Amino acid sequence: MTDNIIKTKSFSFALRIIKLFQFLKDDKKEYVLSKQLLRSGTAIGALIRESEQAESKKDFIHKLAIAQKEANETDYWLELLFQSHYLNETQFRSIKADIIEINKILASIIITSKQKLSTT
Repeated sequence: MTDNIIKTKSFSFALRIIKLFQFLKDDKKEYVLSKQLLRSGTAIGALIRESEQAESKKDFIHKLAIAQKEANETDYWLELLFQSHYLNETQFRSIKADIIEINKILASIIITSKQKLSTT
């Protein structure tokens, strides 16, 4: 059985987001943006898992498109936390690289799935 790279990466990313949420809440006393980040950052993996049980290829693409929107939103909250000095540059660059990679993988899966759908 081969590993599902997006499933693995999104789960690991969700764990990082949970730890970052705890850090922001406990150490930085930031409660509003961190909750938004927690919601969108963990939703990515949940939607990817949900896509495994899609009712059709169109449903699969739709669920991954929503996951991509959540990834874009997560990127926004990370950028905002960095620009407002809740995250230092090292923290930001590390997690930013992960969300960029997840977004690229999702985009690739969606594009490939749409191409396969149009040829059937």
